[in-house]
Amino acid sequence: MKGSLRIMEMSRIGENATLSAVQTVRIEQEALATLAQALRETDLGESFAQAVDTIHDTNGRVIVTGMGKSGIIGRKIAATMTSTGTRSMFIHPGEASHGDLGMITPDDIVMALTWSGETTELGDIIAYCRRFGVKLIVCTSRADSTAGRAADICLPLPAVREACPNQLAPTSSTTMQVVLGDALAIALIEKRGFSKSDFHVLHPGGRLGAQLTTVGQLMGTGEAVPVVSTGATLMDATFEMSRKRYGSTAVVNQQGELVGAFTDGDLRRSFATNHLHDDISAHMTSHPLAVPPTTLSSDALRIMNENAVTVLFVCENERLVGAIHLHDVLRHGVA
Repeated sequence: MKGSLRIMEMSRIGENATLSAVQTVRIEQEALATLAQALRETDLGESFAQAVDTIHDTNGRVIVTGMGKSGIIGRKIAATMTSTGTRSMFIHPGEASHGDLGMITPDDIVMALTWSGETTELGDIIAYCRRFGVKLIVCTSRADSTAGRAADICLPLPAVREACPNQLAPTSSTTMQVVLGDALAIALIEKRGFSKSDFHVLHPGGRLGAQLTTVGQLMGTGEAVPVVSTGATLMDATFEMSRKRYGSTAVVNQQGELVGAFTDGDLRRSFATNHLHDDISAHMTSHPLAVPPTTLSSDALRIMNENAVTVLFVCENERLVGAIHLHDVLRHGVA
């Protein structure tokens, strides 16, 4: 009996926790909806566009700063900007007051996060910006605060209800801060045309780095590529395919342009009714699949899967320059 009561009690606790989680998510969703509305209908939208233009045009870095939870959000914003092509770094307000102000140059832009706009620890860094003419962007819920009035650009966040039942722990407010930081980073990506290849330069490691490699980085070239010229025989193509690892051979014309492909499947089909001295043109697949070397390896994998092939030939201006096998892509960690 006691065991049954204990199970029922635990079930009620779990149900209450789930309801609490749903309520938290809904409150923070409402906060983000309010933020989106403010971007469309209030001065925040104009200030946001001004901040994007100012950051885009700067020759320096975005120095993000904030105290407590705002500082943690600031670190994330700086990291996101840095990884997406906007030079950025985080400076702790306390460390700034003890020497790190010297890291800020006149070409930089300081972005300060302070919900109240009265964070005492930001005083020195704000005063430094005013003294040396460093542009200051302030993200705060109070545009009329000390920090808000000192800003060159103030991003006034709307007042929202915190998910905390005591209205004390920063929850909805910090969610808005991090989303506004993401919005800045994405707007800057779009403004400067930051591409997948640019992204790969900054993210060479891990699965993401593997997906952003290009076919040109993974393909076989030169003597590694099985290839015969038009006019070669079925026997020539078979020998070439057999001594190399791709399970097929390219057929090129006198200009080195890809005109066909001969696979082990083609070989099996030809043996029943044809002679080894037949011209390869009678047995090859004309106009085979080919990709340029700039193709992302993840896209090459998709093309192979969609067309049920294990090899793609690589051409540049129609000339054969390489070949890539499914195993080359998978071995590199693209999946």
